[in-house]
Amino acid sequence: MRAYDLILKKRQGGSHSLEELKFLIDGYVAGDIADYQMAAWSMAVFFRGMEEQELAWLTQAMVESGQQVDLSGIQGIKVDKHSTGGVGDTTTLVLAPLVASAGVPVAKMSGRGLGHTGGTLDKLESFQGFKTQLPAQHFIDQVNSIKVAVIGQTEKIAPADGLLYGLRDVTATVDSVPLIASSVMSKKLASGADALVLDVKVGNGAFMKQKDQALELAREMVKIGENLGRRTVALLTAMDRPLGCAVGNALEAREAVEVLSGEGPDDLRQLCLELGANMLVLAGQHEDLDAARQQLANNLDNGSALAKLKEMVTAQGGSGREIDDPGLFPAAKLRHSVMAAESGWVESVETTDIGLAAQLLGAGRSRKDDIIDLAVGLLVKAKPGQRVEKGQTLVEIHANDQQKLEEAAAMVGAAYHIGQEQPQPLPLICGRVSHGDGSPVP
Repeated sequence: MRAYDLILKKRQGGSHSLEELKFLIDGYVAGDIADYQMAAWSMAVFFRGMEEQELAWLTQAMVESGQQVDLSGIQGIKVDKHSTGGVGDTTTLVLAPLVASAGVPVAKMSGRGLGHTGGTLDKLESFQGFKTQLPAQHFIDQVNSIKVAVIGQTEKIAPADGLLYGLRDVTATVDSVPLIASSVMSKKLASGADALVLDVKVGNGAFMKQKDQALELAREMVKIGENLGRRTVALLTAMDRPLGCAVGNALEAREAVEVLSGEGPDDLRQLCLELGANMLVLAGQHEDLDAARQQLANNLDNGSALAKLKEMVTAQGGSGREIDDPGLFPAAKLRHSVMAAESGWVESVETTDIGLAAQLLGAGRSRKDDIIDLAVGLLVKAKPGQRVEKGQTLVEIHANDQQKLEEAAAMVGAAYHIGQEQPQPLPLICGRVSHGDGSPVP
């Protein structure tokens, strides 16, 4: 078997076998297949696509390229959630303790922020003393004991994905749906969950800008999961504006505490209830989504979900004092309000630019080794479809550097578009895909 023959086969529209894909992936990870050959193969996939079974086999080969997490020591059906990334995406901080409070084990591995999207681990480190690395047995024991743990991913999981993503990034093949789908699913399937709920973002702050693109990606990922023996559901959710109000690590952690206290932004609450309800149904806790939503809503309002967050934080090295007194979260020295220059309707917000403004302040990273400032970020006070008056605050900036504050303020001001007609922003839940069949949600 030669890489040349497999490149030619895909260029001519052929379909690979599992053995051929394992040869490609294992050879590339081992260094036996050169970058230029994998680049040629990726471009062939970009133009020719992949069949359903072929794509499942590619993902399987990527999963088997490295370490696979064994969660069999955890009692019950383990359901994971994955988001394709956005601005103000605080869902894991709410969702993990919320679902655990309903008795479903959440053994989650998360990442750090890079670029305009935030990272769950950075947000959790806003709780002083919180440890994102735990010994494997401690991780399993903690989930068995309190139903929830959130730790950092290991680089040994799906190493083929990291290599392929770096190559795609410099060869104009990043936006290939089969390669995106296999990238996402290889990491999640290697993490050991029994079932998976996918939060596929759509809008100007997401990788997929259009609903039809997001739906195509969601369908492919659900097919991969189902073909590899994992029950998988995907929700298409709006990212044409930031989720919730907070953008920035400690600000988002504080907002998560508010939602878990039965308060906080309605959109963040509703999305967590929807994602969580799907997780409970996949775990067999409920047969229908309505009953699952109701249980989770009760747990937000009666304090049990908040109590579960405190259990998790203290189990992983924190004191949890911030949960009782949110004033103890890291706070920035400088505040500045970006105000509306005219009265009218917020027609649109360049959501990616809001995320980039937070990154500029120090809330995100340009490179993996950048040090972030947990305290800085933005509070979004106005979103598309909302009426504003001249001088009304659109965004409140929290900063620790005056020059960065001024640069971020200019970026935020330019991100808002105000007009005289009320727009129709995307609905919070744009669609749902189950067993490979997707349809819009009214």
